[in-house]
Amino acid sequence: MYHSFELDGVDHQVWLSASQQGYRLHLRDQVIAPVGFAHHSNSSGILTIAGESEPVRFVIDGDMIHVHIRGRTRTLRYRDPLETLASVSQEASSLVARAPMPGVVVTTRVSPGQPVTAGMTLMMIESMKLETIIRSPQDGVVDRIHFNEGESFERDAALVTLSKEGR
Repeated sequence: MYHSFELDGVDHQVWLSASQQGYRLHLRDQVIAPVGFAHHSNSSGILTIAGESEPVRFVIDGDMIHVHIRGRTRTLRYRDPLETLASVSQEASSLVARAPMPGVVVTTRVSPGQPVTAGMTLMMIESMKLETIIRSPQDGVVDRIHFNEGESFERDAALVTLSKEGR
């Protein structure tokens, strides 16, 4: 599931995807697995990341989350994914090919730096045994491919980001 948090004035987009060992955490270009959380009470639990467990205390106050781990307290501001998507300008959103549904990348047909035209096939995804072609929303240059073949993603996840030609 896709989430957005603000930490120290910087927005971080993270999402969880199911794996054989539980969940994978996607943070920028990193995939961290396995990830798990065991509640002990309404405000504490054990966070396990890549096999290492840490006790965690937390307080949720509206969209603010105060987390105490390893002797340090951090405050995160949760950003609703729908509000985050709605606030993206129309021009910026046309530079991103998004997932119409949750699924898995089957094949990628482009690479970073490659020029593309509107409607060109960028990748093939699979969701519930249905294959779907993801096409370029406009002319541009492939800036970033967010998922490798075999990786899963959630609905509305950015699959391919384009830049305008001449950038």
